[in-house]
Amino acid sequence: FMAANPEAESFLAHTFFWTQTDVSASFRVELTPGETRPLSAVDVEELWREEVGTLPNVRKQDYYSSSSAGGGAKINMSLYGPDPEQLSLAGIALQNKLGEYDGVFDIYNSQGVGGREILISLKPYASQLGISMADVASQVRQAFYGEEVQRLQRGADTLKVMVRYPIEERSSIATLENMHIRTASGQVIAIGEVADIRLGLGLTAISRIDRERTVTITADVDASQAQSGAVIADLTTGFIPELLVRYSGVKFGLGGASQEEQTLMKRMILGFVASLFLIYGLLAVPLKSYVQPLVIMTVIPFGFIGAVVGHIIFGVSISMLSIFGLVALAGVVVNDSLILVEFVNRGRADNLSIDDSLLGAGRQRFRAILLTTMTTFVGLLPMLFETSTQAQFVIPMALSLSFGIVFATTITLILIPCLYRVIYDLRDSKRFSEPALAAD
Repeated sequence: FMAANPEAESFLAHTFFWTQTDVSASFRVELTPGETRPLSAVDVEELWREEVGTLPNVRKQDYYSSSSAGGGAKINMSLYGPDPEQLSLAGIALQNKLGEYDGVFDIYNSQGVGGREILISLKPYASQLGISMADVASQVRQAFYGEEVQRLQRGADTLKVMVRYPIEERSSIATLENMHIRTASGQVIAIGEVADIRLGLGLTAISRIDRERTVTITADVDASQAQSGAVIADLTTGFIPELLVRYSGVKFGLGGASQEEQTLMKRMILGFVASLFLIYGLLAVPLKSYVQPLVIMTVIPFGFIGAVVGHIIFGVSISMLSIFGLVALAGVVVNDSLILVEFVNRGRADNLSIDDSLLGAGRQRFRAILLTTMTTFVGLLPMLFETSTQAQFVIPMALSLSFGIVFATTITLILIPCLYRVIYDLRDSKRFSEPALAAD
C-alpha cells in the first residue's frame, strides 16, 4: 500500500501490527486529523483493500474504518438447524447469492473449512463389544496427550507426572493405526477392528445460539453502489423463502448490526407514529377543529422529499442518523403552516371573505415564514461543509433538517392556502345541500 501510494506517508500517523493467535493477524493505522489530510478514513480503507487485493490461503480478510458509525459488518444473517450438512449447504448458497450483488464485498461464512484432522468413526462391531466413542476418544487422548498419574511437589513448583507414548511415536499417524483399545471387560483389541480412521478437513468453529447450531454469513456494502437494507429486503422477500423450502430443516434470522438496525427501525416507526398523533392532538385543541390539523400536517411528507433531495445533492447515503433528522423535521415544518392557518382563521373571525383571508395571511406572514426558514437553513449550513471526523456523524441529520424545512416552506406557501380553500368549499357545498334535502 505504501509503495503504491507514496503520499500516504503524509497522513499516516502511527501503524501497529500484532498477532492474536497462530493463524490470525491484525493491523491498526492511525491517521492524522481529517482537516490536514486529502483522503478520508473511508478512502484510505478502500485504497488499502484495492492495493492489497485478495491474499491466498486467507479465510477472512476485511478492512474497517472508524468513520463508519456503529462498526461491524453491515449485513449479518444467521441460519439455524439441527442438520449440519443442510446447514452448511444453505450457508454456501446464501454466501454465493450475496456475491451476485454489486457493491457487496468481504463476504464471510463462519463455518469455513478448517485444518486437516484425523477423523475416527465407530464400526458396527464396536457395539457388540460394548465400546463407545467416548471410550475410544479417551484412550486415544491418554496415548497422545497423556494421563496424569501423580503430582510431585518440588519447592514452590508442582510437577505433573504424565503417562503417554514416547514423543517419536506420538509424531506418527501409524502409531494411532496400530494402537489397541481395552474393552470394559479388560479385553485388548486393535483399534482398526472397532473404528475407521481417516484424514479429513474439520470446521474452524461450531457456533450455537439458543442451543441451535448456527452458521453466520456477514458482508460489507459499498454505500455508493448499494444499501444494506435494500440488499437484506431483497434477500428476505425473494431468495430466503426459496432457500428455506430447499432446505426444510433450516431457519433464518438476522444477527449483529442487521438485527439491531431492524429493531431500531421498528422503534423509530412506532415513535414517529406516536409523535404524529401527539402533534395532531396539540394542534386540534387550540384550533378547535378536527380537519385543520390535517391540513397543517400535509407539509410533513414534502419535508421528507426535500431531505432526500439534499442527500442526493451532497452525495450522502440515507442512514439511521438521517431518519433521526426526519423525525425531528416532522415537528419543525408544521410551525410555518400553523402560523398561516392561524392568520386565515383570524381573518375569517373579522368577517373577511375566504379569498381576502387567504391573501391577507400570505402577505402578512410571508416575510416571517421566509426569515424563519432561512435562518434555520443558514444556521445548519456550516455543518454541511465541515470536514472534521466528529462532524461526519451529524451531517446526515443536518441535511434532513435543512433541506427538508426549505422544501416544506416553499410548499407551505402554495399548498396550505389551496387545501384550506378546498376544505372551505366542501363545507360550503354541504351547508347548501342540507336545506335543499330538507325541502324535498
